Amino acid sequence: MNQLELNKSVKLQGQTVRPFGKRDKFGYLFGDLGNDFFFLLVSSYLMVFYTDVFHISAAAVGVIFLIARLWDGFADVAWGRFIDSRKTTINGKFKPWIFRMSLPLVITGLLMFVHIPGMSDGFYLAWAFVTYIVWGTLYSTVTIPYGSMASVITDDPVERTTLSTWRTTGSLLAGIVVGVIAPLIVFVDNKIDANRLFMAAAIFAVLAVACYMACYKLTTERIVAPDLPKEKGHFSKSMKNLLKNKPFIWIVVSMLVSVLSSLLVNTVNTYLFKEYFGNAGALSMVGLVQIISMILAVPLVKPLVKKFGKKEVASTGLLIAALLYLLLFFLNDLTAIQFIIITGVAMFAFCFFGLTSWAFITDVIDYHEYLTGFREDATVYSIASMTRKVGQALAGGIGGVAIAAVGYDSTVQVQTEAAINGIYSLSTLAPGVLYLIIFLLLGFLYPLNKQRTNQLPIDLAEKRKLIALANESKNGN
Repeated sequence: MNQLELNKSVKLQGQTVRPFGKRDKFGYLFGDLGNDFFFLLVSSYLMVFYTDVFHISAAAVGVIFLIARLWDGFADVAWGRFIDSRKTTINGKFKPWIFRMSLPLVITGLLMFVHIPGMSDGFYLAWAFVTYIVWGTLYSTVTIPYGSMASVITDDPVERTTLSTWRTTGSLLAGIVVGVIAPLIVFVDNKIDANRLFMAAAIFAVLAVACYMACYKLTTERIVAPDLPKEKGHFSKSMKNLLKNKPFIWIVVSMLVSVLSSLLVNTVNTYLFKEYFGNAGALSMVGLVQIISMILAVPLVKPLVKKFGKKEVASTGLLIAALLYLLLFFLNDLTAIQFIIITGVAMFAFCFFGLTSWAFITDVIDYHEYLTGFREDATVYSIASMTRKVGQALAGGIGGVAIAAVGYDSTVQVQTEAAINGIYSLSTLAPGVLYLIIFLLLGFLYPLNKQRTNQLPIDLAEKRKLIALANESKNGN
């Protein structure tokens, strides 16, 4: 029986639900579209806003980012455990939390970009710290249920890859707005403008809420695992089981390094084009080329994964991206256009990991249930998310410290030659080395190849039947 036939007979809270299809894909797309309106704005412009508008030192901003992201990681796990302890409702287990928490999230996101003129340096530092911490905590309350529900929308490995692709397409569409249009709005005379940045944030806040509501309305949760009693100390046992779960270990480490590299590039690119190339407006072209690269990659992901497997396709793309960035490190006399074209090709190759990364997580969630018998979507996803937050913390901390270390000084009009060259080296060598590390982790240590991934849902379905039969037998006695 194929996935479509299975879904036709699925019941949630006693009601038959429609089969998996385009509506779910569009709904899941809208979820990440809403997420990334603010996430990409924050990762691309918040550090520059803090250094150039609030006049907080780059090193201090790095410390704020580090503390906030580490805190968010613990918030992810706490929220994931809380959601896993809730019963599935008629609207699902995860969707209701997206509905409830999206408005508080975007309001806090808007507050991050408020600039009150004439305040003290201490006020600006406190405002940045408090609003960023609160926004990150609320971000967990939406993204943990959003990411977790992918594993209960469908259990077909190829369809999960498709769902991951549509999620990334939502990020792509947000990137069109933030990466292409935002630089043309937020910069005036090659400098960040506080009022224009706040206006952009307000627009994104309205759009984000609309996207979250569309995600809530269009998606359907289908997979409901048997309810097993949770023993005392179950969380500790879950952690021990996860440490034995090799697919989980290596994919979360890979995602941590990926996030570290991608956010470091986003942060440093702003300084690279503003200082090294002397053309902050060219950031819009960077965003456009990266988006075109992803558009070209999207239709290739499903057929390539179907033929070769997620692990095989993603690791090949990572190796190509690593080699191109390492090449850029040595080609330090390029024009901005030449640099953008080469990074666009690297991004195209990297997309094959980015577009499948969330499908890896759904496979890992299944593997956890196969090993333990417990369905803990939000817990597993939240721990994976926590590692991404650690990557974000390291990216923010390392980014701020590295920018300061190469000699960047926001108080001067012209940067030193050493600082400018240091920024270029940072923007090329760091992603090249980090992408190479991910290739080695995924290609040689992650064990779920194509054959094992395709067999996993079959084995899991059989195990669920045995658990259900055992429960019926126990209740009958």
